[in-house]
Amino acid sequence: MYQKTVSDNGLRIVTSEMPHTCSVCISIFIGAGSRYELPEQAGLSHFVEHLCFKGTEKRPTSKEISETIDGVGGVLNGGTDKELTVYWVKVARPHYHVALDLLVDMLRHSKFDPVEIDNERKVIIEELNMSMDSPQSRVDTLIDEVVWPNQALGRDVAGTKDTVSAINRQMILGHMSRLYLPGNSVISVAGDISHDEVVGSIVKAFGDWPMGVAGDWFPAEDSQDAPRLRVEPRKTEQVNLCLAVRGLSSQHPDRFIFDLLNVVLGEGMSSRLFLELRERKGLAYDIHSHVSYFRDSGSLAIYAGVDPKKIELTVEAILQELIRLRDDLIPEVEIIKAKEMGKGRLMLRMEDTRSVSGWMGGQELLTGRILTVDEVVSIVDAITSSDIQRVARELFLNSSKLNLALVGPIRSKGRLGRLLKL
Repeated sequence: MYQKTVSDNGLRIVTSEMPHTCSVCISIFIGAGSRYELPEQAGLSHFVEHLCFKGTEKRPTSKEISETIDGVGGVLNGGTDKELTVYWVKVARPHYHVALDLLVDMLRHSKFDPVEIDNERKVIIEELNMSMDSPQSRVDTLIDEVVWPNQALGRDVAGTKDTVSAINRQMILGHMSRLYLPGNSVISVAGDISHDEVVGSIVKAFGDWPMGVAGDWFPAEDSQDAPRLRVEPRKTEQVNLCLAVRGLSSQHPDRFIFDLLNVVLGEGMSSRLFLELRERKGLAYDIHSHVSYFRDSGSLAIYAGVDPKKIELTVEAILQELIRLRDDLIPEVEIIKAKEMGKGRLMLRMEDTRSVSGWMGGQELLTGRILTVDEVVSIVDAITSSDIQRVARELFLNSSKLNLALVGPIRSKGRLGRLLKL
């Protein structure tokens, strides 16, 4: 269960009291990410997130920021995605106020020192280099560019070397003033602490955070009328591939059906993709699927690393599994297994204050509604084989919606393009 309070400046505060734990996790979610950036700003949200760890007036260096939490045995981190940026800290219950003070300091009083900006620019460029040198990471980025070409949703969250090189302090401050606003933020706290204590401390700490109207995000465009194929040649032992289709939005009423479809298809060692492509055919060591949800779009992506000589067999086998989901009802025993797997993993996550804090804050920021675990379990229990087949028929009906990205030693892509048929 959770409680919610909205402060006078529009800041949303959500909590879940977990008296059986010894920790408290504070997560601050901001509506800022790559979907909020112009092409020439790509990577700006991610850059800002990095810099908030690099020094404040009170704690001038990154070392002092780290020592504040290391000194009490806590964990501090952050992350940037396409639709949000999150800063979180998990500490033992007695150190809650230390953790909150640090997060307030980082978000409200970071210095954005020009020397630190230039140093961190180099670090981020090395992060981009690292991702580029990993074929699995690279194909994951590439498939988004194929599914959402020439638009914000398809861009790498970290930007490019050119855009990162062009980011300056004025852009950083402008980004903060446009998006780092109380009405565009959620503070989520889970652990052995009461709602009233959390609200009192946060209102005191963030009460002077000026209100404002946040900038908007760029909507997804869907004009795909033919299969898309993108190949990036590499001298590697494997071909890393992602096959994807557009999926459902985070607001879509069928999203939990889509989740269950994905569990059946490619989550875990008893999924259809794993059993068919790895166990029966020996085509891949790593084969799995995952779903992504955004405010107005989403995707289902299937990843595999395979022998270059077996690309066609692999793509054909993956497509056959999509066709099976579309044309045949899933046996009841398989549906039950998938439901129990999904519910079990969710329940296990909810034992951790970090996971509970993230569960509440992410939902509140992106959907404006927090579903409890019991509500989700009830929704999942009500899903039928017919529901999954209906969603599969909607998503896997048209070959023109298929997308394929490959990184590896590809000699010819003509044959691959002809394979993209459902």
